[in-house]
Amino acid sequence: MRQRVVRVALTAVLVALVLLAVPLALAIRSSLYADQRDTLERAALAAAVRVNPDYATGDPAELPAAASGQRLGLYDPRLRLHTGTGPGTGDDAVRRALSGTVTRSSSGGELVAAVPVSHAEKVIAVVRASSPIGDVRGRVLAGWAVLAGVAVVALTVAVLVARRQARLLAAPLEALSRRCRAVAEGDLTARAGPSTIAEIDQVARTHNDMLHSLSELLRHERNFTANASHQLRTPLTGLQLTLEAGLAQEDARPALQEALEATRRLHETVEEVLRLSRSVGPPRPAAPERPVGELLARAEERWHALLARDGRRVEFAVQDVADDVGVPGGPVTEILGVLLDNARVHGRGTVRVTVRDLDDALAFDIADEGAVDGDGARLFQRGHFGGGPGAGIGLALARDLAVSLGGRLFLARGAPTVFTLLIPVHRGNSGPQEDTGQGGR
Repeated sequence: MRQRVVRVALTAVLVALVLLAVPLALAIRSSLYADQRDTLERAALAAAVRVNPDYATGDPAELPAAASGQRLGLYDPRLRLHTGTGPGTGDDAVRRALSGTVTRSSSGGELVAAVPVSHAEKVIAVVRASSPIGDVRGRVLAGWAVLAGVAVVALTVAVLVARRQARLLAAPLEALSRRCRAVAEGDLTARAGPSTIAEIDQVARTHNDMLHSLSELLRHERNFTANASHQLRTPLTGLQLTLEAGLAQEDARPALQEALEATRRLHETVEEVLRLSRSVGPPRPAAPERPVGELLARAEERWHALLARDGRRVEFAVQDVADDVGVPGGPVTEILGVLLDNARVHGRGTVRVTVRDLDDALAFDIADEGAVDGDGARLFQRGHFGGGPGAGIGLALARDLAVSLGGRLFLARGAPTVFTLLIPVHRGNSGPQEDTGQGGR
């Protein structure tokens, strides 16, 4: 990644340097040659104004001293060198200057400027100024050397900047790659951090969102496995005992009927656990709904015998609740099952279930004569007992079921213990189907 960014940046800089340096080098060459020709022309003009028109009759013709590296010569109309320095016979530049025009050319390795000297509308002489081309070529090469040095400096700076930018661009991507590798190795907490590059930040946010969704999916799967294991352990044991007892009897029909009823409860328990694991978005009630009286009657029928085996009682009471008030039968049965089993295992004395009407909700109070120590909120955290598999799952499952219905489950009092379940009601919406289930600790 870093090398690719550096190569791209250097390629762009090299193209820019070529596109700029080549025209600039040509411009330097053209400018230096033109400047030298202008210098020669000015020198020739300065000498031409000092030529005496009578130089051909014997008057001396004095030319100014030539600059270093230059030669000045005065030529008569017959192309002969009269005074100064230069070739003995005038070259092509001198010949063309005799026609009355200033001439510039190169000849014999020299730059030449020829200026005509006029008198009485006639060209009486030509002043020729020249200098070696090598002098100008040396200045051109010096200018090109300076230009090349500037290009090298620019290229060096470009390399440094490109490497720094490559590091800035690659570092967030390398960090994101490390996070992805950590996720592949099982670390679902590896979140990508922000950078200063919007596009990479967008990729990081997408990675984090994907990881959050994956974590939630895995959490739902783990919760489903734990919930199903917790909720099915006790009824499966009961079903096994029922079938074993039926085998010992001559008439196995009652045992088979009880086993069939247990399998129905198992099916409904699995359906509720599945519904909870798939619930996404706002809370929604389960269907079908059941009248509260019917739900309590079936709960009393199941839990009376279980608590009686331990020498304990269970009492159900309804306070000012109309007969047509319905609640989601399946999940509420599961929640009551968890709370009653929790009271059977961890509580003491008589268990009392009271239903109160709160207009837009029903309150289910499950009380026993035991006590709860410590923070009540921790009771609903998975694994709060610190035991083996299944420990501390029941109350957490019951709370999640209550939340999925838009309700609440909380510890109302520690001593004596009272758990309260609040469920929104839909009056006049009860149905005829059966709904039974069982819960666990």
